[in-house]
Amino acid sequence: MADNPPQESEPAPPARPRPGVAALFLTYLRIGLIGFGGVNAWARRVLVEEKRWVTEQEYAEVLGLGQVLPGPNALNVAIHLGERFRGGPGALAASVGLFGGPMLVLLGLAMLHDQYGEVPVVKAVLAGIAAAAAGMILGTAAKITEKLRPAWPILAVGLAALLAGAVLRLPLPAIVLGLAPFGIAAAWWTRR
Repeated sequence: MADNPPQESEPAPPARPRPGVAALFLTYLRIGLIGFGGVNAWARRVLVEEKRWVTEQEYAEVLGLGQVLPGPNALNVAIHLGERFRGGPGALAASVGLFGGPMLVLLGLAMLHDQYGEVPVVKAVLAGIAAAAAGMILGTAAKITEKLRPAWPILAVGLAALLAGAVLRLPLPAIVLGLAPFGIAAAWWTRR
């Protein structure tokens, strides 16, 4: 019986940090305050690249789930990740952090908009901000797609969803219900 040479095993990846309740609150407060108009872009950058609390794949999965559930997708992601790391208190801390600071800023801006919203330069600034927010959303989608490099069946389902929403202007529930079987089949096919 020949001796088998020892197998070199790959080193285990370093353990990812598990944030506490305070870290969840402060991180989501920062995300909320920095990410006006594009919270998911900032959240992905902070949670995946900076803090490394979740992988690119995990963030994409949680974001995808957050987008098909009722309510703001950024809040759905915050609740999900907060609960994953620290249960109910973590979900509450992430949610309050995400919306607490921006809520105060928004109240102040709403009062200013009531006074000056019809001024042409204010209208122009708001139009520019809206364009920047749309660009951030597209940039985040491109970055996630580039890093994950989904297989063609999954990419095809994503493109079908994009066309259904952007070109055909179908409502989100119809898109989700119509494409869910194809998405499940694509995921199953690529993992076999």
